[in-house]
Amino acid sequence: MSDTEPRGSHQVAALFSGGRLTAIPRKPARREQLLVHLAHTLFERDRVYTEREVNDALLTVHEDCSALRRYLVVAGLLERPRDGSSYRLGNPSRS
Repeated sequence: MSDTEPRGSHQVAALFSGGRLTAIPRKPARREQLLVHLAHTLFERDRVYTEREVNDALLTVHEDCSALRRYLVVAGLLERPRDGSSYRLGNPSRS
């Protein structure tokens, strides 16, 4: 791994085959690495997304977009208002 690659990038890459996520990791630390990767590669800062746009982006990597969306929200990587009307990239302290 080079000095410019984020830590864990090889572990995240191992979760994909042919550009598709093979499984959502069960271990929280590994899932967190995946979620940070997805948040930073699929979503733009300062852009507001509809639920449909979030689902469409997540469907490009895995069929269970609702689970991924929920994990991203719980982790604080995506934020949404109580009514669920929109999503935006979050600002968690750990990413």
